[in-house]
Parts: sequence; structure tokens; C-alpha cells
Amino acid sequence: MALLDSSRWNDLIFEGGSWRPGSGATTDVIEPATGETLGQVNLATPADVARAAEVAAGAQREWAALPHPARAAVLRKAAQLWAEHAEEISWWNVREVGAVPGMAGFAVHVAEQECWEAASLPSRPYGQLVPSEEPRLSMTRRYPVGVVGVISPFNVPIILGIRSVAPALALGNAVLLKPDPRTAVTGGLVLARIFQEAGLPDGLLQVLVGGADVGEALITDPRVGVVSFTGSTEAGRRVGALAGSHLKRAHLELGGNSALLVLDDADVDAAVNLAAWGSWFHQGQICMTTGRHLVHERVYDDFVERLADKAAKLPVGDPAREQVALGPVIDAGQRDKIHELVTSSVGDGVRLAAGGTFDRLFYQPTVLAGVSPSTPAFAQEIFGPVAPVARFGSVEEAIALATASEYGLSLGIVTRDAMRGVELADRIPTGIVHINDQTVNDEANAPFGGTGASGTGSRFGGAEANIDAFTETRWVTVRSTPAAFPF
Repeated sequence: MALLDSSRWNDLIFEGGSWRPGSGATTDVIEPATGETLGQVNLATPADVARAAEVAAGAQREWAALPHPARAAVLRKAAQLWAEHAEEISWWNVREVGAVPGMAGFAVHVAEQECWEAASLPSRPYGQLVPSEEPRLSMTRRYPVGVVGVISPFNVPIILGIRSVAPALALGNAVLLKPDPRTAVTGGLVLARIFQEAGLPDGLLQVLVGGADVGEALITDPRVGVVSFTGSTEAGRRVGALAGSHLKRAHLELGGNSALLVLDDADVDAAVNLAAWGSWFHQGQICMTTGRHLVHERVYDDFVERLADKAAKLPVGDPAREQVALGPVIDAGQRDKIHELVTSSVGDGVRLAAGGTFDRLFYQPTVLAGVSPSTPAFAQEIFGPVAPVARFGSVEEAIALATASEYGLSLGIVTRDAMRGVELADRIPTGIVHINDQTVNDEANAPFGGTGASGTGSRFGGAEANIDAFTETRWVTVRSTPAAFPF
């Protein structure tokens, strides 16, 4: 049975016992590779957010009161449904997002694993005993936030939605999910349908497709206790400020400009393989994408030549109809931003070694050689298939280049001496580091997050981070007889 075979597939908001469309305008779901309209979605309004929050707050209390095996069972069923419907969901992801089939399949796999991991959360210990100087039992106890707001982006909508939705639900919360309108199907509808089929009680997961006004309404609604936001650093700053003004927590997973360090002893072929995947996988539209290639002068020329040669040979096209390595970027606005960074970087010693051209939304894998910290494509997050390469001569120079960024998400180091890589990583602060691997990695049981302009630290992945993100802590004491005080 198809998961998305209903003629009412845009009915995403649960209200009054049934699903209904948002009450705002209608927006088209566009296939970036062809410009074809795949369907339509009714946008939500701020009024829809208020109604959804009211329904969610009521449903959450009963959900949290269920025995923990009941909540775990829903998450396990959801995991099974991701696997059962993997082909259908992947097909939608390829067409709606422009992902190549391998990327789409990976996203569905991670979603399945996120649900399996979340299924273990309801039975985790939810507190600890605390020593007290008084004659009493003293303990901490975790309890659900209540209603969690999740705002997810266009680039990897399945993973970047489910990694908050699944643990938040498992821990007894209700969720309001606002996906990017460009990816409303795989970022919103799919998750709603999966959990509906898994037996999640009504009202606990509601999808609100909309723009900034809907996001602001979600953040400011008094019934939303925690906001989980994934997106650009610029937008994240606004989200954090707005949430802070309303005295609520915001978990921010933001941009990146991750460095790949290729040391003097590196195997150049292996390094080029890592570099190509790190910069061009999913058209570079991943927060962990390798945005800066820092290469020792001993292997620099060879590295640039081989990376440029690889770029020239990679097929780019429609991933739904051709065997390609790169698909389209999401829209013309994103393409133009990428091209502006490339063209403004060429010159002043920067050489266009490969690429730098596009056809419609298909941007060729690009190599920029001889970049420096003042180069726009070095200093800014590109979010496209561009590999800027800089040369260094000493370890100190490599560290200076690696830390010459406000971002601190991921780091890759390529060397034949793994412990040398570990020692170097200790001097470059990032939330994630991979020795002898590129910068793009994701596993459901591993904590994920960055430092600096990349966000507020590890708030996703692994039981400890998820419990911290989506529960509150209460101090509880118990005495056998009432305490006595001097007045």
C-alpha cells in the first residue's frame, strides 16, 4: 500500500478529529530538475499555529501518561514503516529535493534508525538520586517539555526533521513541525503519514507548512516550550533572539564551512576521493559539506590537478531519469548565490581549475585553487558544489587557516599517522571531527552539533543529548515526616 496515495495528501493539520489543509494560500511543490509541478500544499497561517498548539497541548498530557512500552511501540512501528515504504519515499525525495538515489536512500535509512534509537528512550532511567544534608530522599526527575516546535530546512528534510520529531515524541512530547515550503512532502507529509500509520494518537504531530510568519508564531506561542531549529546561521540568530525574548530554549543547528586538512604524508588519491565526496555529495547542500580544502604544499599541486580532473568527469543531471553523481540545486536563488561566490572569488590569484558553469539548476562541480581567508568562497558558506583549495606549509599555518572561520561544525584530517591527526584535531575546535574521512557523516546514535556560528552544541543524536534537549529537570525530595522549622 502506498503511503502517499490519498487525494487529500496536503491535509496536514489535525483538528477536531480529522486532518485538514492549512487555511493560507496554496503553494506548488516543484521538481527542481524539470520545473514540473508535483502537487500543491495549502500553507498554514499564524492562526493555524495557535489552534494546532492548543490541540497538541491537550493531546500531550494523555500521551505522556501512557506506560513507556506504549510510546516505544509507536516508535518501533514507525521505524518499520520507513523501511517498508523506503522506495516510495526515496522516489519523492529524488524528485522534490533533487537528491541522487543514494542520498535519498541514505536519508530514509537514517530516519529508520532515528526511530529505532528513539524507541529506546521511553525506558531509559529518567532521574537519579542526589545526596542531601537533610534526612530525606533527594532525587532529580526528567519530565517532558510539553509541546516542541521543530523548524526544518529544504536540503535534507527527512533527516533534519525526524532527528527532532522522533526523540521528542518518544519522551512524551507533542510536536509542531514546520518544514520548508519547498520540501513540504518529504519534510512534512511523509513524517505525518508515517506516524499516523504507526498509531500515534491524534494531535501529537501536526505539520504546519509556511513561511517566516508561521515560524515566528510557532516560536512565540506560549504552549511551545522548546524550539528545535535547523537552518542558516543568519536565520538561527533571529530564532535564538526571539526564543530568548520569550524565555524558552532554542536548539540551533546552523551553517558550516568545514575544513578538510590534507597533511604532507597523505595518500593523494585517497584524499581526492574524500574531498570530492565531501564537497559535491548532494550538490554541496549539506551543513557539514567540506567548504575549505587545506592542503600541504608538498602534495598541493597534485591534489588540485587530480580533484579538477575528477570534477570534469562527474555526470550532472536529472537524478530521477539519469545515472548521475550530482543533481540540481534547490532553486534559482540558491544557484545564483553559489555562482556569485564563485565569480567574485576568481581573480586576485584564485584560479578556476574546474567547473564554474551551470545549465538551469545544474551547477557543475567546481574547484577553486589558490584561495585565502580573504576569498569570498573561503570565508562564506557556499552551500553548493564548490571546492576551494588553499595551500599551507606548516602545522601552525594549517591550524591558523582551519580556525580562520566563525563556523565550527565538522573537521576532516587526512594523514597516514592517525594519532598525529588526533593531536592536530585537539587544536582546532569543532563539534565533530573525522580522522581519515571527509566531513559529511551522520549516525542516529551519535551526538551532532557545532560550535561558534554553527550552533549551540550537540543537541541531536544519542540518548544523553536527546533527553537533555526534549525534557525538563525537576528536583524532588521526600521525607517520612514533615520538616520542623523554628518559626
